[in-house]
Amino acid sequence: MSAIIISVRFSIQSAGSHPSHSPRLIPANGWAVENRFLFPCSRPSNLFSLPFIYKETIMRLIVFSLAMLISSLGWAQSKKELAASNAALTAQLTALKAEVESLKKPKEADLNNKHEKASYALGVLVGTNLKSQGGDSLNVDALNIGISDVFQNRAPKIDQQACMPIVQQYMQEAAEKKNAQFVEASKVYLDENRKKPGVKETASGLQYQVITAGKGKMPSASDKVTVHYTGKLTDGTVFDSSVERNEPATFGVSEVIPGWTEALQLMHEGDKWLLTIPYSLAYGERGAGQEIPPYSTLIFEVELIKVN
Repeated sequence: MSAIIISVRFSIQSAGSHPSHSPRLIPANGWAVENRFLFPCSRPSNLFSLPFIYKETIMRLIVFSLAMLISSLGWAQSKKELAASNAALTAQLTALKAEVESLKKPKEADLNNKHEKASYALGVLVGTNLKSQGGDSLNVDALNIGISDVFQNRAPKIDQQACMPIVQQYMQEAAEKKNAQFVEASKVYLDENRKKPGVKETASGLQYQVITAGKGKMPSASDKVTVHYTGKLTDGTVFDSSVERNEPATFGVSEVIPGWTEALQLMHEGDKWLLTIPYSLAYGERGAGQEIPPYSTLIFEVELIKVN
């Protein structure tokens, strides 16, 4: 049942009307208020007294306040627990990040330990050899797993007899790919260099540029010469230099690479030339040691000091 109250008037009955009771609040329109609902009355009623309503209201306020207090205490406790949990998780995350960063850093070999020193030295030799043959595309982690399996006496995942042809085929393909890159890089460099002012090119492909012109003797293939020189790769890496040693070199004209033999017989004592020598006139497809890769175009600054 619902009711809309527009106006409510209360009358106070005097003690004379009901001498056995205290004053009552009675709705003038014949409706009584009880337990927060409206109930129709056929006649004025004396259900509620002012003291009873007051006490009930106070009790409800007390109960409500206690409920709010308990709730706030529980919320505060929950916030503390949540903050503590967040702090613990943050600390764990920080520790994990530090551990990940430490794993990213390569382990340093203790070179004061003879076993680790020898192991590291062998790794340098093997790595250098593999890289020079085009094996720089190998996966180092997988390589380490294979070595570890053998050292830890674990059964290898590939039969040992099958390993050799796998490696041979891979290294051959890797070397061919790397050599093709060297050949292309050499071609590009020579094409660009011949366009530079002052560069001359012989029928063999030797390119040279006169830096300083001399007027002395010209050597023959049977002569010996004394020269100063600096040899570089096309990326500017110096691989040999008598200038840095501060000691001129003496050798036979026909005892050096073909590009040198040809250039020296075109020079005069006192000449200083910049030579650009194609790999076909240098160390060819094999290169020279670790300093000069296969198919390398070489650049020499050569000063002919004396014809012996």
